[in-house]
Amino acid sequence: MRKLGISIYPEKSSLDEMKAYIDLASENGFDRIFTCLLSVDRTQIDKIVSAFKTVNDYAAQKGMCVIADVSPSVFKDLNISYKDLSFFKEIGAHGIRLDMGFSGSEEALMTFNEQGLLIEINMSNDTHYIDTIMNYMPNKDKLIGCHNFYPHRFSGLKMSHFVACTEHFKKYGLITAAFVTSQVKDSFGPWPVTDGLPTLDCHRELPIDIQVKHYISMNGLIDDVIISNCYASEAELKAIGKLRRDLVSFEVELVDGLPEIERRIVLETLHFNRGDVSDHLIRSTQSRVKYRGYPFELINPVAIKRGDVIIESSAYGHYAGELQIALTDMPNSGKTSVVGHIRDEEHFLLDLVKPWQKFVFTNR
Repeated sequence: MRKLGISIYPEKSSLDEMKAYIDLASENGFDRIFTCLLSVDRTQIDKIVSAFKTVNDYAAQKGMCVIADVSPSVFKDLNISYKDLSFFKEIGAHGIRLDMGFSGSEEALMTFNEQGLLIEINMSNDTHYIDTIMNYMPNKDKLIGCHNFYPHRFSGLKMSHFVACTEHFKKYGLITAAFVTSQVKDSFGPWPVTDGLPTLDCHRELPIDIQVKHYISMNGLIDDVIISNCYASEAELKAIGKLRRDLVSFEVELVDGLPEIERRIVLETLHFNRGDVSDHLIRSTQSRVKYRGYPFELINPVAIKRGDVIIESSAYGHYAGELQIALTDMPNSGKTSVVGHIRDEEHFLLDLVKPWQKFVFTNR
């Protein structure tokens, strides 16, 4: 994962609220902002434009990139030509997201805009739209993609469609983005409906850090992750900000009194799944090499449950010291130490770990 983002809606927020939110996000490693011109009251456009410019300039001072959501109707209402994007530069935007596009030729031309703005394309329809744009030879350095978010419960993308759409963009080497939703009860987005604002419907009820971990686990399919509603809580921003962006991390609750070596194996090791994968276990074997000859005592040899973190005892011979994650419930041979358990909400991520994929643990 490359960047983390927040969303702001100047027509629904005070300047002080937005500045405070930008400050908090910046402090926690967030570096891009989504904002929306689709939902603004066009009769109040002068007032809204002033608010956009003020907050966008403030965000720029914090090193944050601002992308404004637009459509051909916005161009028409504001009397803007796709050949001249100076209006968006004037309000402090670093790019525009085309919620609905043109014919493909216009988008390609827009990537050569004199203002140097990024042109972000809607990724949530599995059509040949991006192929058409590429046929018109755009400036790929200024072309990026971003999925929609879905305020209505059960209306978000299904996983197979999401992957197909995203892969369509990734084949051209374009930067991709998707949305996650804050679970703060009174959070809001640009539209009246507030059933959460995820891209994937399976994310709608999940803790926000789990949503982000899901995208991280996809190994580069999604580059940027943006919180779509505001205001996310400080705790949510901190939870996301401290995540490793280069690999998936599992939050584990360790058993009491775990010896130092076993603790180091779990928490201080870069793990990877063996290439010869199993239906029942994720196996990380380098610890048994590093600690060969160390007497691993049997600890907590209880029945094994999905999500358990295991270290084999010396009673298991040359497997001693090998770390495993249980993918299924299974009996304990009486030689296996169950040293911890992965947070229940993260169990679905276990099924996404590929052969040779790297992962780490954090202590819950």
